[in-house]
Amino acid sequence: AVRRTCAGVSTVFHVGAKVGIWGRYPDFRAVNVEGTQAVINGCRDFGVLRLVFTSSPSVVFNGLDLAGADEGLPYGRDIPAHYAATKALAEAAVLKADDRGALRTTALRPHLVWGPGDTNLIPRVVELAQKGRLRILGSGRNRVDLTYIDNVVDAHLLAEKTLAERSDSVGGRAFFITNGEPVELWSWINALLGRLGIPVLQKNISLPTARRLGAACECVWTVLRLRGEPPMTRFVASELAKDHWFSIERAKRDLGYQPQVSMSEGLERFLGWLNR
Repeated sequence: AVRRTCAGVSTVFHVGAKVGIWGRYPDFRAVNVEGTQAVINGCRDFGVLRLVFTSSPSVVFNGLDLAGADEGLPYGRDIPAHYAATKALAEAAVLKADDRGALRTTALRPHLVWGPGDTNLIPRVVELAQKGRLRILGSGRNRVDLTYIDNVVDAHLLAEKTLAERSDSVGGRAFFITNGEPVELWSWINALLGRLGIPVLQKNISLPTARRLGAACECVWTVLRLRGEPPMTRFVASELAKDHWFSIERAKRDLGYQPQVSMSEGLERFLGWLNR
């Protein structure tokens, strides 16, 4: 099916993935690694000229604060999340497949994509808050990048255009994509909840406590083979308590990327969609 899809096209945007904080490694690998290799093979077999791969900043997860990190950061090692670990393998395969004589490839790493149509990120946060199951993790002062969906689309189109016109400047390279406006995560979430008439978050859990809770949940879910996702994992604890914001200077320089929709404008658009 993938090979047939590649027939007769000049550019493939590979945006599909198995996403989640929990699940069986073989399931993540089958989709994110083997599925991506199938896309690469299809592009090669049918002479596709350009492959734009949607990756994730989580491929460089290292358990530390990432403040203004750029593309020089290496792939994470021993990432405690199958999604991030398999996306790193997939991205590496895509970039390695770049061939000046044939297929040109690039990878984009949009961070926390949100906006109208979102069924995962913001709605999940709102649902947990409504049920009283959301707590501030860590100090509550960590800064995080989010990326409005329109800006993500722009970045993909710019990547395709640059591969077509100046492939040597972007071929085989990855790019962080964000709004370029890191926010204090928990203050931003509380502002959103306030706009929705939901009580703001006041209780917090320390990062060490959250990590211990995550490790315990992972153990229980694994041993008892429970269905669904555990309420906490070590990976989620770090993601919600530490800095995660990235430099987009390479994307600006090489792709001509400039975020067109600001965080404040994006919030108004999102609330308008949510309340329609």
